[in-house]
Amino acid sequence: MRDDLLFGVALTPTTDLAADRAFAAAADEGGLDLLGIQDAPFAPDQLDTFVLAGDLLAHTDKISVFPDVASLPLRPPALLAKTAAALDIVSGGRFELALGAGGYWDAITQLGVPRRSPRESNVALEEAVTILRALWADGGPAVRVEGEFYSVAGAHPGPAPVHPIEIWVGAQGPKSLALTGRIADGWAAPIATYLPYEKWAEANRVIDDAAVAAGRNPRAVRRIAQIVGTVTETPGRPRLEQGADPVRGTAPEWAVLLAKLGGELPYTGFLFMPEDNSPAQVTAFARDVVPEARRLLAR
Repeated sequence: MRDDLLFGVALTPTTDLAADRAFAAAADEGGLDLLGIQDAPFAPDQLDTFVLAGDLLAHTDKISVFPDVASLPLRPPALLAKTAAALDIVSGGRFELALGAGGYWDAITQLGVPRRSPRESNVALEEAVTILRALWADGGPAVRVEGEFYSVAGAHPGPAPVHPIEIWVGAQGPKSLALTGRIADGWAAPIATYLPYEKWAEANRVIDDAAVAAGRNPRAVRRIAQIVGTVTETPGRPRLEQGADPVRGTAPEWAVLLAKLGGELPYTGFLFMPEDNSPAQVTAFARDVVPEARRLLAR
C-alpha cells in the first residue's frame, strides 16, 4: 500500500547550476521527500534533466529525485532503464521514474522523432513499462520484447537498481489514466494548466476503476498532486475547485488546502511548484506548510 505521505517540490532546470543546486539543497535541508525535475529535452535554455539529476543527487543526502516527467519519445526505454538504474545505484536508492507518453509534439518532432497518435502513445508507453521492469529484474532471464514501437532482442537485465524504482505515469486522457490504473506504480498528476482542478476527482475514479478491473487494489497506485503557486505572508483565498489558477496563500492556508485535498481524494503525495523557482519558497513550504499538513492529514 502506498499510504505513506510524501511532500516535495518541482524544479525547472535552468542553465544556472548554482541556482539549481541551491534549490535542491533547500529541499534536502528542509526534510522534503521528493525533488521533481521537469524534462524538456527540446528546450535550449534548460540543462538535460538526467545529467542534472545526477549532479543534484551528488549534492544532496536524503531527498529522492525524479524526472517530472521523462519524455518517452525522446528517451528509448532500454537506455532509460540503464540510466535510471545507474542513478539509483550511485545515489544509494534515491531515484524514482515518472514517465510521460509525449507532449509538445511540435517540439518533439523537431528533434527527428515521428509524431504519435494518442493510441500509439499509449501502446508505446505500455511497451516501455514492460521493458523497464524486465531490464531491472535482478538475475532475470534475457529480455525479449517484440512491440509495435519498442523491441528488445535478448538483452540481459542489469545492473539492477538498489531499490524497487517506482514508475509514475504522467497521464491526462482517459485511456492513459486507465493504463496507469492497470500497470503503473503511481500517477504523477499533471498541473492544473493541463488538467483543471474540477477534473481531478474523475481522473482518480478512472484510475481506481481500471485498477479494480485489473485485480489491483486502487491504493496500490500512488497519487501525487502537483500544485503551482506561492506561499505568501498575507492571506489569500486559495481554492482547488475549478480552473487552473495558481494557489497563493499563507502557510496555514496551504496546509489546510493540502489536508482537504488528501482527505477528499486519494492523494498521498504533494509536489509544490513555486512560481518563482526560489529556495526561499522551498524553505517556506518545507518549514511552515508540510509539518502542519502532515498533522492535519494524520487526523
